[in-house]
Amino acid sequence: MSLCLTCTPYTFFLVSFRLKFIFGPCALPALDLVDQHSVTCLSSPSGRKVFQVTGGSGRLYTCFVSCHYCPCPAFAHTVLRKNEGLLCKHILAVYLCQAMGVTQQDSVTDQQVSMLLSGTSTT
Repeated sequence: MSLCLTCTPYTFFLVSFRLKFIFGPCALPALDLVDQHSVTCLSSPSGRKVFQVTGGSGRLYTCFVSCHYCPCPAFAHTVLRKNEGLLCKHILAVYLCQAMGVTQQDSVTDQQVSMLLSGTSTT
């Protein structure tokens, strides 16, 4: 994993162990998404931001970090239905990318953001 180029294997082990302890089984898959540059922040001229994450299957998920929501099946099942987790790997990947400053950036129009929010566009 090329995620941590400047840290030793032991440091990487400690960081990944701590993330797994805090966030459970979604931690390592989230790190994989970060490593694969799967997170893109779509910004509009009005300042709205929406995050899109390409999942392991290649499917694109539009995540709304401000309201802590992802449309993936794991979020619906684990977080919403069973109340067994705080988040899915897609949302955790967004948080990790933001913290590390490695989020891909893209500009979109306000109309495109509105369409994403309404679920009528995949951009």
